[in-house]
Amino acid sequence: MLRLSKKADYALIAMKHLAQKGERSTSAREIAEQYGIPIELMAKVLQRLVRIGLLISTQGTRGGYTLGRVASSISVADVIQAIDGPLTVTACSTEKNTCEQYTRCSIRDPLWQIRERIVAALGTVSLAEMAADSLEPPPVVSSPVAVMRRASV
Repeated sequence: MLRLSKKADYALIAMKHLAQKGERSTSAREIAEQYGIPIELMAKVLQRLVRIGLLISTQGTRGGYTLGRVASSISVADVIQAIDGPLTVTACSTEKNTCEQYTRCSIRDPLWQIRERIVAALGTVSLAEMAADSLEPPPVVSSPVAVMRRASV
């Protein structure tokens, strides 16, 4: 199962927020308070994004954070990898050959291909696309099986 770290989740939330704000600078505190994220953690995430170049930090009373590039040129993969590093799907997904089965493994190459497809898929979704999505949560859709189970209970 692919699962993002909390920091990657928070980074995507912040990046979407900043993309929706356009060129208007936003403070770490404003983002943290709006989404119920601890300010210290949000500040660390934002600083990492600044170091990578995905954000620009401006000091002063009108300071804060803005996107380092146009939202359409920043992918979800860019943000995730900036926070969590290279995406891995198995222990041997990294360049390290520390697995005992490395030389005999018959699934390593197929899993690496799957990893590449996942990264490519995440690379096709831009921050601009995420920011354009409705702010309303999607409606909850019940599966027919769940409806049948409820009706028969």
